[in-house]
Amino acid sequence: MKYGYIRPIVMDQQCTNQLNNMIIDKLYKETHGLAKKRTELEQLLMTVQPGDELFVQNIEVLADSLQQLLDILRLAERDQIRIHFIDEQQSNHTIHEATLLQGATFFAGLQSTFLSHSSTFTLQVAKQQGKSIGRPRKSDENLQRAFAMYDSKNYTLYDIKEATGISKSTLYRYLDSR
Repeated sequence: MKYGYIRPIVMDQQCTNQLNNMIIDKLYKETHGLAKKRTELEQLLMTVQPGDELFVQNIEVLADSLQQLLDILRLAERDQIRIHFIDEQQSNHTIHEATLLQGATFFAGLQSTFLSHSSTFTLQVAKQQGKSIGRPRKSDENLQRAFAMYDSKNYTLYDIKEATGISKSTLYRYLDSR
């Protein structure tokens, strides 16, 4: 059988650009892009049989980390399942045949993609829950004091930092937006 698996990813949060024009027997679709509670993926991995094929748009859809990808690849090898990664134009068989350098380069790029994916969806959930994101802003009084000290040209950046607690890089960032 030919299975498909899709889920929201950073570049396709509505899953509209995944497995288009693919002829598959059964599609599994995750409703969220988070790493936890991937119930559809678990169901799919329990369903596939030796000789089945699994199609995913890219590796980011299937796995959230290198460890998870390696676990899925081992499972696919053990159960004799072929996984096709459309965007990468790879399958689990071609990945196994890659040289060490090709594999290391490939997996280093994947690690960056996994971190980006995880961060994006975690931040979106935090915003939906009303949590503030990022560092808190410096107080306006403190900023005005730092600006006055800077503009007076009587203080070094170290003096400004000591008096206000605002670092050089933060002060420059605020000065640039002023």
